[in-house]
Amino acid sequence: MPTATANGIPIHYEDHGDPAAPAILLIMGFGAQLTLWPIELVDALTAQGFRVIRFDNRDIGLSHKLDGVKAPGPVKLTLVRKLGMTPRVPYTLSDMADDAAGLLDALGIASAHVVGASMGGMIAQRFAHRHRARTRSLISIFSTTGNPKLPPARKEAMEVLIKRPESLEEAALVAHGMKLARTIGSPGFPTDEERLRANVTAAVRRSVYPQGPTRQLAAIIADGDRRRILQSLDVPTLVLHGEDDPLIPVAAGHDTAAHIRGARLRTIPGWGHDLPLALIDDLAGEIGGHARSV
Repeated sequence: MPTATANGIPIHYEDHGDPAAPAILLIMGFGAQLTLWPIELVDALTAQGFRVIRFDNRDIGLSHKLDGVKAPGPVKLTLVRKLGMTPRVPYTLSDMADDAAGLLDALGIASAHVVGASMGGMIAQRFAHRHRARTRSLISIFSTTGNPKLPPARKEAMEVLIKRPESLEEAALVAHGMKLARTIGSPGFPTDEERLRANVTAAVRRSVYPQGPTRQLAAIIADGDRRRILQSLDVPTLVLHGEDDPLIPVAAGHDTAAHIRGARLRTIPGWGHDLPLALIDDLAGEIGGHARSV
């Protein structure tokens, strides 16, 4: 299990494809392990001639955990933000972007096409702003600018996302993961029940760390509105978003593309907040095509 010291902490990663090929760095979202990037997507991208790296963000999976470090609750963080102050949190999305840059350092990669999903898209936006010379291109997948005027998540989607499992027994964790996946998943591209259960079970057996998402959520809330930094980017950008995303509504994808100069937006009917097998070829084609075009 390869682990690299990145930004001063151990980060677990997987490295696929030809080491000499152009690199694609996949950054996953809130509370999600690297395995939520389907291996079929990784394989499709390596087949196009790319080197593909996926990794566990800090506080999740097999990467570094900040055991015992407390984060302010979301209500307090939101209030501090509304008062125009910068909240104090254990770490920021910028820190997580620097983790990603540190991983590239450890792997000897000068620059990469940076692909982020959900919170990973927010981290990727910060990466492109902080590490422009290392960003060949940016691909933001069902993510957002942090614009407070955008439509919120559907109530049921947010509730299941932030609710903790009833217990840490495997059956309860799998049931919770299945409910989450079904609630935020794609109505037009539902995942086969057997495949979904197998994926959730494998994720549970790989790592369970309920404390991590609390600190990751604090980093998201504290990061606030990124529209100003996005307007300063001159990075070739592709924005991909589902038209039926219940967690980060498609308006956020439009807002992201509108604030990055020259960004191209592609929305897909029936797509929610997941990476269904039925869309892998389409998404791999969009990501690979964008990366080859710059």
